Amino acid sequence: MELRAVQRNGVTCAVVHSEELVMKDVESALEVLMQAKYDLGTGNVVISKELIVPEFFILSTGIAGEILQKYVTYGGRIGIYGDFSQYTSKPLKDFIYESNGGRDVFFADSEEDALCRLTR
Repeated sequence: MELRAVQRNGVTCAVVHSEELVMKDVESALEVLMQAKYDLGTGNVVISKELIVPEFFILSTGIAGEILQKYVTYGGRIGIYGDFSQYTSKPLKDFIYESNGGRDVFFADSEEDALCRLTR
């Protein structure tokens, strides 16, 4: 896993790049946040949905709730980007909609859009 710092409007984001899944469970997701904080001095993480375990997007597994609660608890914010159109679950669509109305968790179409949302 590689983290790249991007700074805009005085806000630094850690953009995650990897050839393999990075967020497989709560522990690995928290490791990403802690590495961003210690290496780059930021709690803002931008990550492709492709780097997150697919079960994250099945809300009944509870993985999304656990991971995102840890991020908020530890002062993190996250922008997850990718094509979410293949998901037909109404609860997931509602969750994405509600998250995008908040301040800490965003779902975006592209890395650029996720960066914009976290650096407003």
